[in-house]
Amino acid sequence: MDKKDLHPLKIWYLAIRPKTLPAATGPVIIGIGLALADGVFKLGPALAALLTALLLQIGSNLANDVYDYRKGADTQERTGPLRVTQAGLLSPRQVMVGMCLVFALAALIGLYLIMIGGWPILIIGIAAIISAIAYTAGPFPLGYKGVADLFVFAFFGPVAVCGTYYLQAGHLSEITWWASLQPGLLVTAILVVNNLRDIETDRKAGKKTLAVRFGVKFTQAEYISLVALAYLLPLLMWLKGIAPFTVLLTWLSLPLIIPNVKDVLSKKGSPLNATLAGTAKSGLFFSILFAIGYLLGRLMP
Repeated sequence: MDKKDLHPLKIWYLAIRPKTLPAATGPVIIGIGLALADGVFKLGPALAALLTALLLQIGSNLANDVYDYRKGADTQERTGPLRVTQAGLLSPRQVMVGMCLVFALAALIGLYLIMIGGWPILIIGIAAIISAIAYTAGPFPLGYKGVADLFVFAFFGPVAVCGTYYLQAGHLSEITWWASLQPGLLVTAILVVNNLRDIETDRKAGKKTLAVRFGVKFTQAEYISLVALAYLLPLLMWLKGIAPFTVLLTWLSLPLIIPNVKDVLSKKGSPLNATLAGTAKSGLFFSILFAIGYLLGRLMP
């Protein structure tokens, strides 16, 4: 792709990777939905939490773009979507500056959230920025050591959902903890598709993801397990009396996720790009349906 053919805004649009943003949006939607249902919703903290989550995701994308390039993980053999540094559309310095500006803006909004939530939010914010950068940078890059799955689950699950709810309510409830597991599982499934797609290039680059360490069959089984558990959780919450039966509305998203499961079992390389995007979309739809279902259940007599 020739840089001369693209407007600078289009290049930065490619750099932030908008198709990954549902991963950051879904958990916050669940946190907002729970707050609405429990009568503790606050518009300011909710919007600030959503914007911060999006900025952290964008900052992480930029960090991955430049540090994967520097570590040799992004080459001409790359099967994933275009990376602007590797493609020569932006210099490493430009991407680094963009990353710093995005994280600075996230930190600025974070000051408002810290005023509301206190020191727990400060700790979460610092940890989130460090983890976003350390995913591909530093002496122990998480994405290169096979531990990224755990961090993705934690930050896109319990941290995001519970943090969003806490900022509005000032406390946490049992349902919040249970509900937070679902987006954590589904966003981790997005990472699993990414690692399955890149298994060969990651192996050559010395990037020891779980897919590289344990192979294709393990990775396929991991994806199916994550998705299956996410869809079983609403049923379990209902049977335990933690949530109303209306949270089973989440199952309406099954027609979206089933084709992705089939793809994971049958495809490899670049065709999995569509599967990755499909998993992200179905996860966002799942989160919206859970929020609506829980709210409807609380409103029903």
